[in-house]
Amino acid sequence: MDEAVYQAYKRAGAIAREARDYGQSLLKPNATYLAVATAVEQRIQERGGRPAFPVNIARNHIAAHYTPTATDPLVLNSGDLVKLDVGVHINGYIADTAVTHEISTSTHTKLIQAANEALDHAIAIMKPGVPPSDIGKLVETTITGYGFKPIENLMGHSLTQYELHSGLSIPNIGAYASRRKPQEGDAIAIEPFATTGGGHVISGEGSNIFICVDSFKTHLVRDRALKQTYDRIRSAFSTLPFASRWCRPFLPHNSDLPLRRLARLGVIREYPQLREEHGGMVAQKEHTVIVTTDGCEVIT
Repeated sequence: MDEAVYQAYKRAGAIAREARDYGQSLLKPNATYLAVATAVEQRIQERGGRPAFPVNIARNHIAAHYTPTATDPLVLNSGDLVKLDVGVHINGYIADTAVTHEISTSTHTKLIQAANEALDHAIAIMKPGVPPSDIGKLVETTITGYGFKPIENLMGHSLTQYELHSGLSIPNIGAYASRRKPQEGDAIAIEPFATTGGGHVISGEGSNIFICVDSFKTHLVRDRALKQTYDRIRSAFSTLPFASRWCRPFLPHNSDLPLRRLARLGVIREYPQLREEHGGMVAQKEHTVIVTTDGCEVIT
């Protein structure tokens, strides 16, 4: 890995770590999703980074993919099990990290420990050439040892410049076949998910998180104002996910309707919320690592 690229990853990781920990300190009863997300995103920018994706706040049976709207009324409650997922980039080089926090109670301490320990074990064996299935098996064994299940259809992922999911997957179960293996210099986000449910997530409602997906379909955008809105969004966010609330400067009358129209045309896509199929509680822990000659370096 080029030294300048390495330093960009390291800086992104340091900012992401600070922003994640700061965000966790804000997870208290009656805190609004919007206040937490905007405070964390502001902290990222104050430290010289840029959000690689909107701050995700997912509670209880929601495993991932929710960010508040600009007028979101949702608040956190005592007993909520909250996943806070934070991404930072420096010149497109991304650090991705997440933590689970139970608000004011300790009902799910073991579930959180299961995810945390699974991540520690995965990091311990990450190195060039290790089969992803070996990592997945260790994650699975660790989580099931606590009496819970790993989420089989959520995975860690490699990171490249301006690409949040760049091809290599790191599973949470052993029954996963992959020809591709980690190589020295890879940046990889490892993220075990543990649940009290059945171990599978399904798509739910919209998340208020979007991504530009198919520039070839822009000829379908015949309305000049709508095309101008799309062009401004594409210029601002490129290939990275963005929040509907981030688009307010581009949207007439503060309406999300243009985003919905662009999604129907297929030029942007909204991520669905991912919920545990059987309503199980979900815990997550995530770090980004850089694979080294004989191991890996945690940067978050």
